[in-house]
Amino acid sequence: MSERRLLRVAATSARVIAGAAVATAAVIGTVVGIAAPWPQYSATPVRVQATPTPGDTLLACDGPLLALGRSADSAGSLSAAAAQQVVSGPADADATTTALNGATADSSGDAEALRAAPRDRLQTPLAAAGSATAAASDLIGFAASACRPPLAESWLVGGASTTGANDLVVLANPGDVPATVQLSVYGAQGVSSPPSGQNLVVPAGGRRVVPLAGLLLGEESPVVRVVSSGAPVHASLQATLTRLLLPGGADQVAPLAQADAHLVMPGVQVLATDASQAGTVLRLLSPGSDATATVTVVPNDPAVSAPAPTDVPLTSGLPTSLNLSGLAAGSYTVDVTATAPIVGATWSTTGFGEGADFAWYVPAPEISAPSTIAVAAGVGANLVIAGAASDTTVTLTPAGAGAPVTTTVAAGASVAVPVAAGVYRLEADSPVRAAVSYAGAGALASYPLWPADAAASALTILP
Repeated sequence: MSERRLLRVAATSARVIAGAAVATAAVIGTVVGIAAPWPQYSATPVRVQATPTPGDTLLACDGPLLALGRSADSAGSLSAAAAQQVVSGPADADATTTALNGATADSSGDAEALRAAPRDRLQTPLAAAGSATAAASDLIGFAASACRPPLAESWLVGGASTTGANDLVVLANPGDVPATVQLSVYGAQGVSSPPSGQNLVVPAGGRRVVPLAGLLLGEESPVVRVVSSGAPVHASLQATLTRLLLPGGADQVAPLAQADAHLVMPGVQVLATDASQAGTVLRLLSPGSDATATVTVVPNDPAVSAPAPTDVPLTSGLPTSLNLSGLAAGSYTVDVTATAPIVGATWSTTGFGEGADFAWYVPAPEISAPSTIAVAAGVGANLVIAGAASDTTVTLTPAGAGAPVTTTVAAGASVAVPVAAGVYRLEADSPVRAAVSYAGAGALASYPLWPADAAASALTILP
C-alpha cells in the first residue's frame, strides 16, 4: 500500500472515530440534560378586581287601555279608552317620569317611563304598577299591570286573533336609542315570521302598537316571541274580547323573560264553573323540542282537595291548551314542570255574559333577595305567595307609614295576603314566587312580581 493511500485511510478512520465520539457525547449530554433539574420560572398574571358602575333603574308602564277602530275615518286608528292610574315609589328613589308616546295621534295614549339614578354605587330600588277600568259600549273590563324593565327578548302568552278578539302587541322603548324588533308567532301551523312583524323600529322614548290579527289571523292560541336589537324594549299584550257584540273583558298581559322548565302561576281565580264552556284554560308552548309537562293545581284553601297532577305532551313549536274548568270555584296556584324549557300562562274569566271580565295569569319568577314591589289600585287585591320546598317566613313592609306584615307559607302551599295600593318591601327567608291578584264583581286581573335587579358583581380583568 502506498504512502498516499495510507494517509487517506488514516484520515478517514480519524473522521469516523471523531464523529462517533461527537455523537456519543451528544447522546450522553442529552440524557444527562433531561435527567438533570432545569431552572424553574413561574409568573402570576396580573388580576384586577373591578365592580361595574350600576346603571339607572328604568321601568316602562303599559299605559292606558287602547281602543282600535273607533274613528269612522280610519278603522286602523287607536284611541285611549281608559287612563291608567300608576302607583310608584319609594319616594326617596327620586325617580323622574317621562312620557312614552306614539301609540295614539294625541298624547292621551302616552304611557309613563320611570328612571332613578344609582346611589352609593348601587342600583336604586324602584317599583311601579298601574290599573285602568274601561266601561264603554265597545270595551269593558279592569286591567292591572306592573311597570317593567325593558328586555332584549321576551315572550307574550295570551290573546287570540279569532272573531271577537281585538288584541294588540304593545312595544315600548324607555331607552335613549332606537330599537329594532322582530316578532315571531307560534300557532297551529308552527312558528312563522310575518312580514308585518319584522324590522319594527321603536324610537327612543316611544311606543309602537301592532294588531295581533295583522301578524297571524284566525289563531286561537298564539304565542309571540319578541327579540330586540339596538336597545331593549318592554313588550306587553292588550287582550280584549267581544261576545255577540257585547264586550267581554280586557287585560294587559305581562311578558315572560325566558322559557323555563318550571312555571308557577300564583293566585289563579276560578270563578266560572260552567261545564259547557271553558272558564279556565292553561296555554303551554315548548319552543325548542318535544316535551312532557306535568301540571299540578294547588288550592290556596287547604280545605279544598287538590286534583291529581296531569301530564300534557307538548309538540315542539305548537301551542297546547289544557281545560281546567273542572275545578271548584276558588283561588289556586298552577305549577308546571316540564322536560324542556317552556312558556305558558293561564286564562280565567268571571263569566260569559254581559259585564264579564277575564285575566291572564303569567308565571312568576323566583324571588330570592329583598325586593321592592308595587300594588296598583283595584278591588279585591291580594298578594299571593307560593312557597318553596320548606316552610317560609315572608315579611311585607310598607314603603311609607304602616306596620310590617309577617306571614308563614307552608312548604308547597300558597298564602293570600290582602293588600292596599302602594309600594312595599318583600323579604323571605327562602325563595318564593308571588303575584298580585284582583277579583271583584266584573273585575279580574293579575300580574307577577319580579325580583329586584341584583347588584353588579365584581369582574376579574386580566390585562
